[in-house]
Amino acid sequence: MRLLDLSLRGFRNYESVQCEFAPGVNLIVGENAQGKTNLLEAICYLSRGAAFRTRREAELIRFGADFSELCARVESYGREQSLRAVMFAGRRPRQLFLSGVKKPSREALDGVLNTVLFCPEDLMILKKGSAERRKLMDDALCQLRPKYARALEEYRRLLAQKAAALHQRMDRPEMLELLPDYNERMAQTGAILITTRAKYLRRLEEQARRHHSAFSGGREELSLCYQTVSTVSDPTASALTVYGQLKEHQQSHHRAELESMQCLSGPHKDDFEAALNGLPMKAFASQGQTRTAAISLKLAERDIFEADTGELPVLLLDDVLSELDPGRKDFVLNQIPGGQVFITCCELETVTEIGKRIRVENGSLYDS
Repeated sequence: MRLLDLSLRGFRNYESVQCEFAPGVNLIVGENAQGKTNLLEAICYLSRGAAFRTRREAELIRFGADFSELCARVESYGREQSLRAVMFAGRRPRQLFLSGVKKPSREALDGVLNTVLFCPEDLMILKKGSAERRKLMDDALCQLRPKYARALEEYRRLLAQKAAALHQRMDRPEMLELLPDYNERMAQTGAILITTRAKYLRRLEEQARRHHSAFSGGREELSLCYQTVSTVSDPTASALTVYGQLKEHQQSHHRAELESMQCLSGPHKDDFEAALNGLPMKAFASQGQTRTAAISLKLAERDIFEADTGELPVLLLDDVLSELDPGRKDFVLNQIPGGQVFITCCELETVTEIGKRIRVENGSLYDS
């Protein structure tokens, strides 16, 4: 899978730029606040239909511009296709196009341009809150499994509606009549989320363990354990089995939800625990071990994409290498042979002499 070129108009700090990319490593070089990360965000948006730094599309439109346009040519599965996204200031909905044909939703673009993103915040993902680890799984699965993306979207909508009904139960008690319907559908979609996440995490552990062992010279073994609601005995069981166990959890927490006016049952607080040689990383891992394990997870994600789709996804590394010591930096670069890679950095000296160099200055791009 390869991004051939990209053109931007009115996106973030870019007024109008166009650039072609190498099939291997592309080094995006420039000082801070020049637009390096914005370039990766544009690629990510065309891949996933969403930005990775904000959920508000208005923030993606250049200040003073009426609209933002992103266009790219992509080569995947032996054919060339074009992607185009247009976002408008105000309330007008965005428009998405695949090879010139307008598409009704983001799902129509699934699989055209798969990406694996690694940004500085991910370096400590194993010591942050559970939301970041859920996002790691959800971002990958929404690209790999369109049905999962639809289930996740529906679950979030139901969760918001149920939370509103619970919160308003004193002023509008009639809202509680909707709870059985919410619970039923949340158990159905929640079971899909849990079983899909758990099976994915098992595969992620297998690949990440291999990468982390190589990082540590075979001295450390990385393990991952999925954590969900207490009634689910085996999260990798069938969705029907998990559905029944979720219903049981809902029933046992019904009174507590009414009293707290909060949703206490479901996979919206799921997590996974990472351990090295059996010891929880949150409590015992050093900063270097944590970063190495996080990198291993991303490389493992890349492996799974290749296994499932037959092609390597485009790898986006946003200012990650500058956070690593020289040994880990060289190891990462040696672990990403093949496929297309975008690496942002501030100084040319921070990376080895590989790939095409693109210099970014104040929203303009230049070949270096």
